[in-house]
Amino acid sequence: MAPKTGAPAPSADTPVARLKPHEISQPTLSLDTDPEAHRIQLEILKRMPMSRKFQLIGDAIETSRIFTMAGLRSRHPDAGPEELQRRFFGLWLGEELAQKVYGPLPE
Repeated sequence: MAPKTGAPAPSADTPVARLKPHEISQPTLSLDTDPEAHRIQLEILKRMPMSRKFQLIGDAIETSRIFTMAGLRSRHPDAGPEELQRRFFGLWLGEELAQKVYGPLPE
């Protein structure tokens, strides 16, 4: 099916131009970030050693876990550690998988 732009469809003999990753326009990470600040952030990330990037990812995961557990404690103040852990797994793994692995939530 030919594109609706009126341009002919590429044939098997027509080479397809492929953009390199750095040639693809990247959306800003945040709508309220100044474009120059965004450019600087990306430059910092490009220069950052891979080990530091992994550390940042690990820190973000740990922070998310801490906030999730705080939310669960707030919503279930009478729950013990085992129930909170089970509820945590329900959120992170999905309830269906959590039930298969850890069993149903306590009554």
